[in-house]
Amino acid sequence: MNEVNKTLFIPLCGKSRVSRRGIILRDPSAERIWAAEGFPLRGSARSRWLAYNMAMRARVFDDWTESMLARDPEALVVHIGCGLDSRCERVTHRRAGWIDCDLPEVIAVRRKYFAETEHYRMEALDAADPAQLEGLPESGSAVAVLEGLSMYLTNAELRALLRALREKYASLHVLLDVYTDFGAAASRIKNPVKDVGVSVLYGVDDIRAVIGDLRLRVKAEHSFTPEALINELRGAERVVFRLLFTGKLYGKLYRLFELESMP
Repeated sequence: MNEVNKTLFIPLCGKSRVSRRGIILRDPSAERIWAAEGFPLRGSARSRWLAYNMAMRARVFDDWTESMLARDPEALVVHIGCGLDSRCERVTHRRAGWIDCDLPEVIAVRRKYFAETEHYRMEALDAADPAQLEGLPESGSAVAVLEGLSMYLTNAELRALLRALREKYASLHVLLDVYTDFGAAASRIKNPVKDVGVSVLYGVDDIRAVIGDLRLRVKAEHSFTPEALINELRGAERVVFRLLFTGKLYGKLYRLFELESMP
């Protein structure tokens, strides 16, 4: 795998570590895949605080996806940049269809651990080439999960991806996390992905400018670190985590937006 693809091992490691402790996220598949595919991480990529943060982010995306499917069980779930994530297993609400998408070399590894079914597919797809979305299944509505993806796309590429999704699905709900421009600049000094060889990340200071005239609106901004999940940590860990991941500075680095289609 190239350096960008290797970044998928950072959240995989975090979810595996947290799952073994029995807090925040139950993910036996992450434990199993990390045991088979994992490698020694260096620097901040192996931080326990990052592990907690990655697990909380995944749990927020899980809970949001569950809530979307509770509202619209017929929606197609499109998880772009899925890596080796097992959200397709963790989200248990009935769904009409689910498709996990990533670059070909990632999907090749993924097929070792996940099996396609009538309602679940894996698709090799480059998020920077929106024309590839034309091959995705048709559906009247879609739930698009874009976790840990936007920072590897320029603003123009992210806009093109959102445009392709909006044009393909009449009813669309999107959850995506973004670095701010400040967060992307700060990442050149210290960021876990640097420890697997990634040196260039992109920020989004104004998500509404990226959306432009795509007939999408910002429905909400969510927290990566809900109080209920922080409270699953204990004692001093809870205090330190709050200092690291809930203050004003963190909000200036990293944000989480929910988008929805407009008529």
